[in-house]
Amino acid sequence: MMSVRTCLAAVCVFTVQMLPLSEAAATEFFRPWADPKRAIVLDGYEHNVIDLQKVAGNKRVTAFIHKGSDGLPPPWRCEGNETEKAFCRTTWQRYVISKELYQTRRALAKNLGLKWGAYHLGRAGDPLEQARHFIDFADPQPDELVAIDIEGLDSEKWMSLEDAERFAVYIRSELGRYPVLYANDVVARKIAENRSRYRILSRLPLWYARFKPAIRGVFPKGNWDSYQIWQFSHIGNCTEKRCAYRVAGTDTDIDVNVVDMTPDQLRLAWPLGHLLEDKTPFVYPIPVARPDRPAIEDRPDLPVTRWAFEWGTQEALSWRRRKVEAYRQYASLRLDPASATAIDPVTTAAFREPAQDRPVNDLY
Repeated sequence: MMSVRTCLAAVCVFTVQMLPLSEAAATEFFRPWADPKRAIVLDGYEHNVIDLQKVAGNKRVTAFIHKGSDGLPPPWRCEGNETEKAFCRTTWQRYVISKELYQTRRALAKNLGLKWGAYHLGRAGDPLEQARHFIDFADPQPDELVAIDIEGLDSEKWMSLEDAERFAVYIRSELGRYPVLYANDVVARKIAENRSRYRILSRLPLWYARFKPAIRGVFPKGNWDSYQIWQFSHIGNCTEKRCAYRVAGTDTDIDVNVVDMTPDQLRLAWPLGHLLEDKTPFVYPIPVARPDRPAIEDRPDLPVTRWAFEWGTQEALSWRRRKVEAYRQYASLRLDPASATAIDPVTTAAFREPAQDRPVNDLY
């Protein structure tokens, strides 16, 4: 016969198994998409098959971020042999079609009440030309999110982090707001660990790509206390039989994201083009020890009157020259620039040389 304790335990287990994964079970870092109050954002590109009318029927789906430009645009003039020209023409046609598809989907999505955004896939190459390409392709409107997608740290294939900073600054100068940064854990960790070097990238809102149900212990990461957007589902972990979150009107290849806001809160915060607080610790410069002043013996027996300094005895002039030379050597020592301002300059008029003869350093 089952004991009372065993019975109670069995009832508890049964109850837990029967309970749906609700808002109480979902947290910011554990399956937040299970909370029906949190907003969902989709992102896709030209090869995704999407029925936007069905997508808009899901009240949690608040926004759609579409791929805009990719690296640099293809050449508009085709050169080379016939095969090369044919390939060039095909590439240009696909580019034009993808641009028209982007504009069509944007108009339809916004008409259906969805917030809109676009991202640029950063490739190796001139980041300013890529930024201009992105603005020309996506034509971002003031109410539309913009993002820079950094897929990896191989600077021969992807946009380098230094170039990504230049891209972000250019976007800010042209659009009046910064882009969101799309990055996986490897890229985000590299930026966070070097946030004093990447002062802009490390403060962009983070669109975090991590396809796991839990990311406890990942944050805080540098200046990021949390993600702004979490991409948790893609074709790699979504199949016909099992998927973290399905959206009617899309296939299993669509990327799904969650935001730790309600749909109404996300609409008010969109397009997220702000910098986060800079949490880079301030490092005080270590002072460099000031070298001892040269020891010049006092000679009270020597005449140090005005006349003596101008014409004086040979012994007095020799003593003066030695003192001036000692102070000049002292002043010309190579010191750390951060500590140079803490060193008292030689200000005694009697020991000043003409300006053109002074050593060039921070002490004068």
